[in-house]
Amino acid sequence: MAGTAMSEHSLDTDKEILLNLKSFLEERNPINRGGYEKWNQTSSNPCDWYGISCSLDGARVTGIDLSDNRISGEMFQSFSALNQLRYLDLSKNTLQGKIPDDLSRCHNLVYLNLSHNVLAGALNLAGLTSLEKLDLSTNRFLGDLRLSFPAICNNLVVANLSINDFTGRIDNCFDGCKNLQYLDLSANDFTGYLWTGFSRLAEFSVSENYITGPISASSFEENCSLVALDLSENNIQGEVPMQISNCNNLVVLNLWGNNFIGPIPLQIGSILTLEGLLLGGNSFSRVIPETLLNLKNLAFLDLSRNNFGGEIQDIFGRFTQLKYLVLQGNLYTGGIVSSGIHRLPNIIRLDLSYNNFSSYLPVEISQMLSLKFLILAYNQFNGTIPPEYGNLSQLQALDLSNNGLIGSIPPALGNLSSLLWLMLANNSLTGEIPRDIGNCGSLFWVNLANNQLSGAVPHELTNIGRNASPIFESNRQSDHMIAGPSECLMTQRLLSVDGYTPFGSIYTIPTRKICRRMWNQLLKGYGFFPVCAMGSSVRRYQISGYIQLSGNQLTGEVPQDIGKMKNFSVLQLGSNEFYGKLPTEIGNLPVIVLNISGNRFSGQIPIEVGNMKCLRSLDLSRNNFSGTMPMQLNNLTELSNFNISFNPLLTGRIPERGQLGTFGKESFLGNPLLHIPLFDLDDQLPPPPPPSNWQGENEIGMDGDGLNSGNGFSWEALLTGYGCGMVFGVAVFYITFRKGKPNWFVTMVDGIHQWKARKRNASRRGD
Repeated sequence: MAGTAMSEHSLDTDKEILLNLKSFLEERNPINRGGYEKWNQTSSNPCDWYGISCSLDGARVTGIDLSDNRISGEMFQSFSALNQLRYLDLSKNTLQGKIPDDLSRCHNLVYLNLSHNVLAGALNLAGLTSLEKLDLSTNRFLGDLRLSFPAICNNLVVANLSINDFTGRIDNCFDGCKNLQYLDLSANDFTGYLWTGFSRLAEFSVSENYITGPISASSFEENCSLVALDLSENNIQGEVPMQISNCNNLVVLNLWGNNFIGPIPLQIGSILTLEGLLLGGNSFSRVIPETLLNLKNLAFLDLSRNNFGGEIQDIFGRFTQLKYLVLQGNLYTGGIVSSGIHRLPNIIRLDLSYNNFSSYLPVEISQMLSLKFLILAYNQFNGTIPPEYGNLSQLQALDLSNNGLIGSIPPALGNLSSLLWLMLANNSLTGEIPRDIGNCGSLFWVNLANNQLSGAVPHELTNIGRNASPIFESNRQSDHMIAGPSECLMTQRLLSVDGYTPFGSIYTIPTRKICRRMWNQLLKGYGFFPVCAMGSSVRRYQISGYIQLSGNQLTGEVPQDIGKMKNFSVLQLGSNEFYGKLPTEIGNLPVIVLNISGNRFSGQIPIEVGNMKCLRSLDLSRNNFSGTMPMQLNNLTELSNFNISFNPLLTGRIPERGQLGTFGKESFLGNPLLHIPLFDLDDQLPPPPPPSNWQGENEIGMDGDGLNSGNGFSWEALLTGYGCGMVFGVAVFYITFRKGKPNWFVTMVDGIHQWKARKRNASRRGD
């Protein structure tokens, strides 16, 4: 009888099942197949096939690894027929649907990894009682865990259920998991109280859920074995128990983003192994315990968003061991130097953003020669940018945006050969963009928007971003960096520009874990969203930057060398005073967003723009383009935002079919010579106002009674006239309520508000 059972299962029967699996996958994945496509082509022995492993004697198939093999569709429903299967990895594919019941019959399965797919439904793996490692992260599983836990707990050592839609309570699911060491439940929708047995694990994370209640002191047993504890971004209340010091092997303690109150426990200073302490986003007392200075291994300290207020505490200037200090969003006032922070010798990242510092930018920061990330955005710093900041040779990110800075951009910033980000937007900077910035060969992300910069864009600027490889390679070699919740805010702010963020094409709301992964990829030069090759819709994952210069007084022609900037996917030049022809070389750029609206560009729209196959947003409005509208734009099949309005000398016919035919009337307003069969443009309304720095003289080169012939035309008069006109008012209200605020109207109203705000700011500054 035993012999009969053995004959029923053999390597031959395993081979037959694998060939069925191959047919199943090929049927659902007709193109771009993975390594399984070569099964049975060069060898008939399945133990030689790609992704297949066998027992030591080669008698049975024991493992399948088809991770990252471009597999889509539902899961195969006969894995249990491989009755000696111990290892199954289908991660990093696009599998969807529910996990079939068949999988729960794989009773010998020790390792199961289905992470990074789009699998959904309730989880029921109760039959997998041999499992030691389970990874279901980054899917869409939902419902309660109790169908699987504690049923599969006997041998389980690692369980990663993060980034799903699981619900219910966790406080009694894992009591029977006596061998469990690593449990990640982050980024789900769990509710109820915290599981009190977590201190016997090595690593426990339940961040980004809805856990409530206080932490029980009894949770921290005397034999606590925790190395990493992450309870961040929940609704946990009360004080942190002093018994947390029982966890004397802790390396990372993350309590960020809860409702903790009271003092920071003195006893934390006795956890000498601690390297990362993240207590931000709570309401801790302002007094920082002196005992924390005993933490000689402490590298990352985050006390952001505790609303400390007042002057920055002096104690921070004594944490000489720190590499990362994050104090953003604390309502600090006054200056920085009094705390002595500038004397910290090992600081790599200093984040003091979202406070109320109102002094001059301290020159003393230039002494922090180990700095790589200096984030001082969203404060009230005034005065000029110290040229001494050009001495920070290790600096990779300089963010001084949203302050009250004046004066010119120091040419010395061109010495920052490691710079990846330069963020100076929303200040009152004047003068020209220094040509020295072109020396920053690693510079990928530039935002100088909404200042008062003038002059021509130096052609040297087109040299940026050409040689960042040494910086990326250096970051790849560096030690693993502890990341906190502030990375999410910083990553989104440093990557997003007006009208575009790469997150939207990947994740609606990126979790902190995803942000951390993105941040890590960015610093190491790995792309996380696809970029087009020139003239092609073929994409490849590569690092890609942006240039944001809109809302200034920049003038002159755009340098022809702009076509060499192959590492940039977003180009924002709107609301300036650029003139002349748009260089044909611009068609060489692999851009996703191109905005040159509100300038004085003239001549024909280059047909080469039609080569930008992956262009999603194109705004050429409020310029002086003339000639025939190039029909090559109709081939931009990915275009979802298009505006050519108020270029009154454009001619031609907009085809009813193709991409241009998908856009509404507001994309073509103010172009009386364009013929658009889908709607009538005879009923024209005035364009939105130009920026306050745009004078508009002779902007379309017309004499006599031209639109702007230098005869005293005033936007203020026009706006006042229309603002008071009853007919216009009735028309606007009719369109607003009947049509739901069309885009052109919202744009016009926003323009009026921006114009008024600029007038108010100018009057306050007395200019």
